[in-house]
Amino acid sequence: MIFFAASIFLSAFLLFQIQPMIGKFILPWFGGTPAVWSTLLLFFQVLLTGGYAYAYWLIGRIRRQSLIHILLLSLAVIVLSGRLLFASSPIMPSIPESLQGIQSPVFEIIKLLLFSIGLPFFVLASNGPLVQAWFSRIYPTQSYTRLYALSNAGSLLGLVAYPLLIEPNFSLHSQGWLWFTGFLCFGLLMGSIALKSRRAAPHLDFTQHKLSQPVMMDPVQLSGRPSFPLLSLWIALSATASIFLLSVTNQISQEVAVIPFLWILPLTIYLLSFILTFSGDRGYNRKFYAFLFILSVALILYVMLQATSLHIYWQIFAYSLLLFAACMLCHGELYLLRPAAEHLTTFYLMVSIGGAFGGIFVSLIAPVIFNGYWEFFVALAMTIAILLIALRSNRDDAARARFIFTVFALVTIMLAVLDTYFSGASFSKRNFYGVIRVRQAFVGDPPQQANLMSHGITVHGLQFLSDFKTSNIATTYYVPESGVGLAILDHPKYGHDQRVGLLGLGVGTLVAYSQPGDVYRLYEINPVVIDLAAGVGDYFSFLSDSKADITVVSGDARISLQRELDAGHPQDFDVLVLDTFSSDSIPVHLVTKEAFALYLAHLAPDGIIAAHITNLHLDLQPVFWQLAKYYGLRMVRINYAGDSNGGYASHWVLLARDPALLQTPVIQEHSVDLNGYFTNLKLWTDDYSNLFQILK
Repeated sequence: MIFFAASIFLSAFLLFQIQPMIGKFILPWFGGTPAVWSTLLLFFQVLLTGGYAYAYWLIGRIRRQSLIHILLLSLAVIVLSGRLLFASSPIMPSIPESLQGIQSPVFEIIKLLLFSIGLPFFVLASNGPLVQAWFSRIYPTQSYTRLYALSNAGSLLGLVAYPLLIEPNFSLHSQGWLWFTGFLCFGLLMGSIALKSRRAAPHLDFTQHKLSQPVMMDPVQLSGRPSFPLLSLWIALSATASIFLLSVTNQISQEVAVIPFLWILPLTIYLLSFILTFSGDRGYNRKFYAFLFILSVALILYVMLQATSLHIYWQIFAYSLLLFAACMLCHGELYLLRPAAEHLTTFYLMVSIGGAFGGIFVSLIAPVIFNGYWEFFVALAMTIAILLIALRSNRDDAARARFIFTVFALVTIMLAVLDTYFSGASFSKRNFYGVIRVRQAFVGDPPQQANLMSHGITVHGLQFLSDFKTSNIATTYYVPESGVGLAILDHPKYGHDQRVGLLGLGVGTLVAYSQPGDVYRLYEINPVVIDLAAGVGDYFSFLSDSKADITVVSGDARISLQRELDAGHPQDFDVLVLDTFSSDSIPVHLVTKEAFALYLAHLAPDGIIAAHITNLHLDLQPVFWQLAKYYGLRMVRINYAGDSNGGYASHWVLLARDPALLQTPVIQEHSVDLNGYFTNLKLWTDDYSNLFQILK
């Protein structure tokens, strides 16, 4: 029996180690956006369904199933080993040549994953239901649900071990080799089980076979093949939990940080609910979790109203509590409807189909029909529907499944129709990189009408509409007294063919400083932002009004800069502006040792790096301090308190090789005294970063 336990635990552990591992690996290629994780979950859920379908099909091949599975295991090992002929890692994909400017990152990510880890993941995904079915054949008097709980425990440990043990201590290259070694061990275990199953008797018919010993089945009613309404109900319950998982993950990661731990936390809660509900009848108390869900809904409504003032820990706690209560309700009701052992693979297949449906809805359908993250409220409505049917005495499976799917359809249609009305925006567009909105407001004293562009709750620029003199001035975080304003205006090359690079375009506000003869090179990954800044919709005109030589480079800035350097075209920027950290969701890969080496290669000898570190929840000063220390750069911090004419409070750090560039009277007048400042924060690299250490 220990082989069964070890195999199912190891397969689950490897399944949920590969998700954050490969997510962190490919994250920089797609701008560090949270949608990378949602796409990963979609891929894994769909492939999990495929693995369960394969197990369902294989169990029907009594005589040849062991041989077929051993051949598939061998093929997966050969594929991984064969990758070593073309790559340095057996599992990590190579960066595609065609990443820049792609219109559908979701399908590009799915293609990368399919060719790198598709087959090994498929084999691991099939292991849970397959091993439990073989276990029930060989040990008919034992319950399979303990193996199911062990599988979820392995998944949970795999997730938790990654941020706590694997990520801090091993490079991504080493992580790939460790995972490959674990897969080889799994293959040996599973091969021995397949051989043992081949020698065992065919699966018992629990309704007809007479045993000398009583069969210890789970306390469920034995029946024939599950009805279609029951199958639908299994799918509905699983889909609701899946939509809730992904929508809460989006809510957290969009306005907190794109780091594996914050991805892992919701998934950990999701798996924990499986472990608790399937550990036995005492794991789920309907009345208790109904009360907890109602309480958590009230709490989350309060948090949404106070999002800008509450500490991020409280926001994470509220979302986590709501997710836990919702998943306990969904999975608890699923446990109460579990089948006997002979229908085990059917049950798992339906559960995985529900999970895949949730992933498809959130990752592929919701971005098309919604301009905001309204799927969170769809999941909330579906869970309320589940709560209502759970508390009623009606046990008609068809009616219950129909009610859940009806609520899903009605709420989805209603939110899709009212989407633009709810946003209050004159323009709203959701894509892979988030939700961009443009709205009109009266700004300043006296108030003047302006267009404002925001990403989530963060304003990324505004432009006054009254006349040319006021519409082409630098506002928000970029006023002349801000750190970046001082860096550009006080630089010796200002007015003399200055070269400026900007990572993060916004509405193009910084171009207001440009003069004829200047060169501005602007890097932006979001095509919606590029279109708006270029004048689509006539909301903003900073770029079109400028007389400078302006080039907009689409795609992730770090990849673009690296390719320019590899092609022998360093840009020699006089001022390089890093404006990708003002949102609460920051791309970590743009603030590592390796990223800074790239920036310095593109910086003129007398150049200045201006980094925007205004952030509601994160203190990025120690990160830049350690980078400045490592590269021997002079660093000053500029704080601006804001004004009544469209200037926002901002925090900038300026870094330069030549200290004299930052010791001019005007910069010294506005700079913060950093004498005596010290931090023990570890230098961030592509292999190591920890945003929790810099939470305010």
